[in-house]
Amino acid sequence: MKILFLARRFYPDTGGVEKHVTEISKVLIKKKHKVTVITQSQGEVSEYEGIKIIRIPEKRKGFSEKLHIWKWMLKNWRIIKESDIVHIHDVYFWFLPSRILFLGKKSFITFHGYETYPITRKSILIRKISELVSDGNIIVGDFIKKWYHTKPDFVIYGGVSVPGMVRKPEKIESALFIGRLDEHTGALDYAKTVDLVRKSHPKFKFAILGDGKYLSKLIRFKPLGYKENINDFLVQNNFAFVSRYLSILEALAVKRMVFALYDNPIKEDYLKMAPFAKHIIIADTPENLARKVKYFLGNEKKSKKFTSQGYDWVKNETWEKVVDTYMALWKKKY
Repeated sequence: MKILFLARRFYPDTGGVEKHVTEISKVLIKKKHKVTVITQSQGEVSEYEGIKIIRIPEKRKGFSEKLHIWKWMLKNWRIIKESDIVHIHDVYFWFLPSRILFLGKKSFITFHGYETYPITRKSILIRKISELVSDGNIIVGDFIKKWYHTKPDFVIYGGVSVPGMVRKPEKIESALFIGRLDEHTGALDYAKTVDLVRKSHPKFKFAILGDGKYLSKLIRFKPLGYKENINDFLVQNNFAFVSRYLSILEALAVKRMVFALYDNPIKEDYLKMAPFAKHIIIADTPENLARKVKYFLGNEKKSKKFTSQGYDWVKNETWEKVVDTYMALWKKKY
Protein backbone atom coordinates (compact mmCIF):
# COMPACT_ATOMS: atom_id res chain seq x y z
CA MET A 1 0.00 0.00 0.00
CA LYS A 2 0.93 3.63 -0.43
CA ILE A 3 0.51 5.28 2.96
CA LEU A 4 0.43 9.04 3.46
CA PHE A 5 0.98 10.54 6.91
CA LEU A 6 0.34 14.20 7.72
CA ALA A 7 2.26 15.51 10.73
CA ARG A 8 3.03 19.07 11.77
CA ARG A 9 6.59 18.16 12.81
CA PHE A 10 8.92 15.50 11.47
CA TYR A 11 12.61 14.90 10.80
CA PRO A 12 14.91 16.72 11.48
CA ASP A 13 12.72 17.95 14.37
CA THR A 14 12.60 15.71 17.43
CA GLY A 15 9.75 14.90 19.79
CA GLY A 16 7.18 12.27 20.70
CA VAL A 17 4.99 12.55 17.61
CA GLU A 18 8.02 12.75 15.33
CA LYS A 19 9.42 9.53 16.81
CA HIS A 20 6.03 7.81 16.72
CA VAL A 21 5.61 8.52 13.00
CA THR A 22 9.20 7.49 12.25
CA GLU A 23 9.02 4.18 14.10
CA ILE A 24 5.67 3.02 12.70
CA SER A 25 6.83 4.06 9.22
CA LYS A 26 9.97 1.93 9.55
CA VAL A 27 7.87 -1.11 10.46
CA LEU A 28 5.45 -0.46 7.58
CA ILE A 29 8.36 -0.18 5.14
CA LYS A 30 9.70 -3.54 6.37
CA LYS A 31 6.28 -4.93 5.50
CA LYS A 32 6.84 -3.67 1.92
CA HIS A 33 4.52 -0.64 2.12
CA LYS A 34 5.54 2.78 0.79
CA VAL A 35 5.36 5.67 3.26
CA THR A 36 5.26 9.41 2.58
CA VAL A 37 5.11 12.13 5.23
CA ILE A 38 3.85 15.66 4.58
CA THR A 39 5.18 18.05 7.22
CA GLN A 40 5.84 21.70 8.03
CA SER A 41 9.31 20.88 9.36
CA GLN A 42 11.95 22.40 7.15
CA GLY A 43 15.14 20.65 6.07
CA GLU A 44 17.23 19.60 3.10
CA VAL A 45 16.54 15.86 3.40
CA SER A 46 13.75 14.45 1.21
CA GLU A 47 14.10 10.87 2.48
CA TYR A 48 14.78 9.50 5.95
CA GLU A 49 14.89 5.83 6.99
CA GLY A 50 13.21 4.96 3.69
CA ILE A 51 10.41 7.48 4.32
CA LYS A 52 9.72 10.03 1.58
CA ILE A 53 9.38 13.53 3.07
CA ILE A 54 7.41 16.32 1.40
CA ARG A 55 7.74 19.68 3.14
CA ILE A 56 5.10 22.41 3.04
CA PRO A 57 7.01 25.65 2.32
CA GLU A 58 7.11 28.24 5.08
CA LYS A 59 4.20 30.63 4.77
CA ARG A 60 4.67 34.14 3.48
CA LYS A 61 4.69 36.88 6.08
CA GLY A 62 1.20 38.14 6.82
CA PHE A 63 -0.48 35.15 5.12
CA SER A 64 -2.90 32.98 7.12
CA GLU A 65 -1.36 29.64 8.07
CA LYS A 66 -4.58 27.71 7.42
CA LEU A 67 -5.08 29.28 3.99
CA HIS A 68 -1.42 28.69 3.14
CA ILE A 69 -1.68 24.98 4.01
CA TRP A 70 -5.05 24.49 2.35
CA LYS A 71 -3.83 26.14 -0.83
CA TRP A 72 -0.70 23.98 -0.87
CA MET A 73 -2.67 20.78 -0.20
CA LEU A 74 -5.12 21.50 -3.02
CA LYS A 75 -2.30 22.38 -5.38
CA ASN A 76 -0.64 19.03 -4.60
CA TRP A 77 -3.83 16.98 -4.82
CA ARG A 78 -2.14 14.18 -6.75
CA ILE A 79 -0.22 13.10 -3.61
CA ILE A 80 -3.54 12.36 -1.91
CA LYS A 81 -5.10 10.80 -5.00
CA GLU A 82 -2.20 8.37 -5.41
CA SER A 83 -2.28 7.27 -1.74
CA ASP A 84 -4.19 4.23 -0.53
CA ILE A 85 -4.26 5.39 3.08
CA VAL A 86 -4.31 8.95 4.44
CA HIS A 87 -3.59 9.08 8.16
CA ILE A 88 -3.30 12.39 9.98
CA HIS A 89 -1.51 13.00 13.27
CA ASP A 90 -3.47 15.69 15.16
CA VAL A 91 -3.72 18.22 12.29
CA TYR A 92 -6.88 17.07 10.54
CA PHE A 93 -7.75 20.66 9.58
CA TRP A 94 -4.95 20.41 6.97
CA PHE A 95 -7.04 17.80 5.17
CA LEU A 96 -10.50 19.41 5.33
CA PRO A 97 -10.65 20.91 1.78
CA SER A 98 -9.14 17.72 0.35
CA ARG A 99 -11.74 15.70 2.25
CA ILE A 100 -14.41 17.46 0.21
CA LEU A 101 -12.42 17.00 -3.00
CA PHE A 102 -11.91 13.27 -2.33
CA LEU A 103 -15.16 12.18 -0.73
CA GLY A 104 -14.42 8.53 -1.43
CA LYS A 105 -10.92 8.65 0.09
CA LYS A 106 -10.74 7.11 3.56
CA SER A 107 -8.90 9.24 6.09
CA PHE A 108 -7.92 8.52 9.69
CA ILE A 109 -6.49 10.42 12.64
CA THR A 110 -4.31 9.77 15.69
CA PHE A 111 -4.77 12.11 18.63
CA HIS A 112 -1.52 12.59 20.56
CA GLY A 113 -1.44 14.05 24.05
CA TYR A 114 -3.01 17.39 24.95
CA GLU A 115 -2.35 21.05 24.17
CA THR A 116 -2.43 23.03 27.41
CA TYR A 117 -4.16 23.08 30.78
CA PRO A 118 -6.85 24.13 31.20
CA ILE A 119 -8.10 22.67 27.93
CA THR A 120 -10.07 25.22 25.94
CA ARG A 121 -13.50 24.59 24.47
CA LYS A 122 -11.99 25.40 21.08
CA SER A 123 -9.48 22.55 21.44
CA ILE A 124 -12.23 20.11 22.37
CA LEU A 125 -14.40 21.29 19.47
CA ILE A 126 -11.57 20.94 16.94
CA ARG A 127 -10.92 17.37 18.07
CA LYS A 128 -14.62 16.46 17.98
CA ILE A 129 -14.92 17.79 14.42
CA SER A 130 -11.79 15.85 13.43
CA GLU A 131 -13.24 12.72 15.00
CA LEU A 132 -16.58 13.12 13.23
CA VAL A 133 -15.26 13.82 9.72
CA SER A 134 -12.53 11.17 9.79
CA ASP A 135 -13.24 7.50 9.11
CA GLY A 136 -11.65 6.26 12.32
CA ASN A 137 -9.27 7.27 15.09
CA ILE A 138 -6.58 6.13 17.47
CA ILE A 139 -5.91 7.91 20.76
CA VAL A 140 -2.58 7.89 22.59
CA GLY A 141 -3.74 7.55 26.18
CA ASP A 142 -7.04 6.69 27.81
CA PHE A 143 -7.20 10.14 29.45
CA ILE A 144 -8.21 11.59 26.05
CA LYS A 145 -11.61 9.91 26.32
CA LYS A 146 -12.25 11.69 29.61
CA TRP A 147 -10.93 15.15 28.77
CA TYR A 148 -11.81 15.46 25.06
CA HIS A 149 -14.86 13.17 25.06
CA THR A 150 -13.38 11.23 22.16
CA LYS A 151 -14.86 7.88 21.16
CA PRO A 152 -11.79 5.97 19.99
CA ASP A 153 -11.56 2.93 17.77
CA PHE A 154 -8.29 2.01 19.50
CA VAL A 155 -6.22 3.21 22.47
CA ILE A 156 -2.42 2.94 22.42
CA TYR A 157 0.49 4.27 24.50
CA GLY A 158 3.27 4.22 21.96
CA GLY A 159 5.89 1.58 21.39
CA VAL A 160 9.44 0.66 22.29
CA SER A 161 12.37 -1.32 20.94
CA VAL A 162 13.35 -3.66 23.77
CA PRO A 163 17.12 -4.31 23.93
CA GLY A 164 18.35 -7.86 23.99
CA MET A 165 20.42 -7.36 27.14
CA VAL A 166 19.98 -4.83 29.95
CA ARG A 167 23.06 -3.37 31.66
CA LYS A 168 23.31 -2.40 35.30
CA PRO A 169 23.59 1.36 35.90
CA GLU A 170 27.08 2.85 36.03
CA LYS A 171 26.03 5.35 38.70
CA ILE A 172 23.78 4.04 41.47
CA GLU A 173 22.90 7.46 42.93
CA SER A 174 21.84 9.13 39.70
CA ALA A 175 18.90 10.19 37.57
CA LEU A 176 18.32 11.22 33.97
CA PHE A 177 15.72 13.76 32.81
CA ILE A 178 14.48 13.53 29.22
CA GLY A 179 12.33 16.16 27.54
CA ARG A 180 11.86 19.74 26.52
CA LEU A 181 13.03 22.29 29.04
CA ASP A 182 9.74 24.08 29.53
CA GLU A 183 6.71 24.22 31.80
CA HIS A 184 4.98 21.26 30.12
CA THR A 185 7.58 18.69 31.16
CA GLY A 186 8.15 19.84 34.75
CA ALA A 187 11.87 20.31 34.13
CA LEU A 188 12.31 22.88 36.91
CA ASP A 189 10.41 20.74 39.41
CA TYR A 190 12.63 17.75 38.66
CA ALA A 191 15.67 19.99 39.23
CA LYS A 192 14.17 21.06 42.57
CA THR A 193 13.69 17.38 43.43
CA VAL A 194 17.40 16.79 42.83
CA ASP A 195 18.33 19.69 45.11
CA LEU A 196 16.17 18.18 47.88
CA VAL A 197 17.66 14.70 47.40
CA ARG A 198 21.18 16.09 47.55
CA LYS A 199 20.62 17.38 51.08
CA SER A 200 20.94 13.78 52.29
CA HIS A 201 22.70 12.29 49.25
CA PRO A 202 25.22 14.97 48.18
CA LYS A 203 26.78 12.73 45.51
CA PHE A 204 23.48 12.24 43.67
CA LYS A 205 24.13 12.82 39.96
CA PHE A 206 21.66 14.43 37.57
CA ALA A 207 21.89 14.53 33.78
CA ILE A 208 19.55 16.30 31.37
CA LEU A 209 18.74 15.35 27.77
CA GLY A 210 16.80 18.18 26.21
CA ASP A 211 16.66 21.83 25.26
CA GLY A 212 14.18 24.67 25.51
CA LYS A 213 13.34 28.04 26.99
CA TYR A 214 14.39 27.02 30.52
CA LEU A 215 17.93 26.17 29.42
CA SER A 216 19.46 29.16 31.21
CA LYS A 217 17.67 28.20 34.45
CA LEU A 218 19.14 24.70 34.29
CA ILE A 219 22.60 25.53 32.94
CA ARG A 220 24.23 24.47 36.24
CA PHE A 221 23.34 20.87 35.34
CA LYS A 222 25.06 21.20 31.94
CA PRO A 223 22.18 19.94 29.74
CA LEU A 224 23.34 17.69 26.91
CA GLY A 225 20.73 18.74 24.36
CA TYR A 226 18.73 16.23 22.32
CA LYS A 227 20.27 12.85 21.56
CA GLU A 228 19.04 10.33 19.01
CA ASN A 229 19.56 7.20 21.11
CA ILE A 230 18.53 7.94 24.68
CA ASN A 231 19.14 4.32 25.74
CA ASP A 232 22.87 5.01 25.84
CA PHE A 233 22.17 7.58 28.55
CA LEU A 234 19.36 5.74 30.36
CA VAL A 235 21.60 2.75 31.07
CA GLN A 236 24.21 4.98 32.70
CA ASN A 237 21.76 6.12 35.38
CA ASN A 238 19.73 4.35 38.03
CA PHE A 239 16.55 6.44 37.84
CA ALA A 240 14.61 8.14 35.06
CA PHE A 241 12.82 11.44 35.76
CA VAL A 242 10.30 11.45 32.91
CA SER A 243 6.59 12.11 32.46
CA ARG A 244 5.92 11.44 28.76
CA TYR A 245 4.75 8.07 27.47
CA LEU A 246 7.58 7.24 25.07
CA SER A 247 10.30 8.15 27.54
CA ILE A 248 8.56 6.14 30.27
CA LEU A 249 8.36 3.08 27.99
CA GLU A 250 12.01 3.43 26.98
CA ALA A 251 13.09 3.65 30.63
CA LEU A 252 11.03 0.58 31.61
CA ALA A 253 12.54 -1.33 28.68
CA VAL A 254 16.04 -0.97 30.18
CA LYS A 255 14.81 -1.73 33.73
CA ARG A 256 15.16 1.76 35.14
CA MET A 257 12.89 3.11 37.85
CA VAL A 258 10.63 5.86 36.59
CA PHE A 259 9.68 8.86 38.70
CA ALA A 260 6.99 11.11 37.22
CA LEU A 261 5.63 14.46 38.39
CA TYR A 262 2.28 16.08 37.64
CA ASP A 263 1.13 19.63 38.36
CA ASN A 264 -2.44 19.67 37.04
CA PRO A 265 -5.45 17.31 36.86
CA ILE A 266 -5.04 16.34 33.20
CA LYS A 267 -1.39 15.42 33.66
CA GLU A 268 -2.39 13.42 36.73
CA ASP A 269 -4.89 11.42 34.64
CA TYR A 270 -2.35 11.18 31.81
CA LEU A 271 -0.11 9.24 34.20
CA LYS A 272 -2.51 7.47 36.54
CA MET A 273 -4.90 6.18 33.86
CA ALA A 274 -2.07 4.53 31.92
CA PRO A 275 -1.64 0.74 32.21
CA PHE A 276 1.95 1.17 33.43
CA ALA A 277 0.94 3.46 36.34
CA LYS A 278 1.48 0.72 38.92
CA HIS A 279 5.02 0.17 37.64
CA ILE A 280 6.22 3.75 38.14
CA ILE A 281 6.39 6.28 40.98
CA ILE A 282 4.02 9.22 40.58
CA ALA A 283 4.06 12.36 42.76
CA ASP A 284 2.44 15.79 42.80
CA THR A 285 5.27 17.91 44.24
CA PRO A 286 9.08 17.93 44.20
CA GLU A 287 9.01 17.41 47.98
CA ASN A 288 6.93 14.23 47.72
CA LEU A 289 8.98 12.96 44.82
CA ALA A 290 12.25 13.60 46.67
CA ARG A 291 11.00 11.54 49.63
CA LYS A 292 10.21 8.63 47.31
CA VAL A 293 13.56 8.89 45.54
CA LYS A 294 15.39 8.75 48.87
CA TYR A 295 13.28 5.77 49.96
CA PHE A 296 14.21 3.74 46.88
CA LEU A 297 17.86 4.75 47.11
CA GLY A 298 17.88 2.83 50.38
CA ASN A 299 15.69 -0.08 49.21
CA GLU A 300 17.35 -1.86 46.31
CA LYS A 301 15.06 -4.92 46.58
CA LYS A 302 11.95 -2.77 46.23
CA SER A 303 13.54 -0.97 43.29
CA LYS A 304 14.33 -4.25 41.51
CA LYS A 305 10.77 -5.47 42.03
CA PHE A 306 9.40 -2.33 40.36
CA THR A 307 11.78 -2.52 37.42
CA SER A 308 11.21 -6.24 36.86
CA GLN A 309 7.43 -5.86 36.82
CA GLY A 310 7.66 -2.82 34.57
CA TYR A 311 9.93 -4.69 32.17
CA ASP A 312 7.56 -7.68 32.03
CA TRP A 313 4.78 -5.32 30.95
CA VAL A 314 6.68 -3.15 28.48
CA LYS A 315 8.51 -5.94 26.62
CA ASN A 316 5.27 -6.65 24.73
CA GLU A 317 4.67 -2.99 23.79
CA THR A 318 6.62 -3.06 20.55
CA TRP A 319 6.33 -0.78 17.52
CA GLU A 320 5.21 -3.85 15.58
CA LYS A 321 2.24 -4.11 17.96
CA VAL A 322 1.45 -0.42 17.38
CA VAL A 323 1.51 -0.98 13.61
CA ASP A 324 -0.83 -3.95 14.05
CA THR A 325 -3.28 -1.49 15.64
CA TYR A 326 -3.00 0.90 12.69
CA MET A 327 -3.52 -1.94 10.24
CA ALA A 328 -6.53 -3.17 12.22
CA LEU A 329 -8.09 0.31 12.05
CA TRP A 330 -7.53 0.62 8.30
CA LYS A 331 -8.84 -2.91 7.68
CA LYS A 332 -11.86 -2.34 9.93
CA LYS A 333 -12.93 0.75 8.02
CA TYR A 334 -12.29 -0.48 4.47
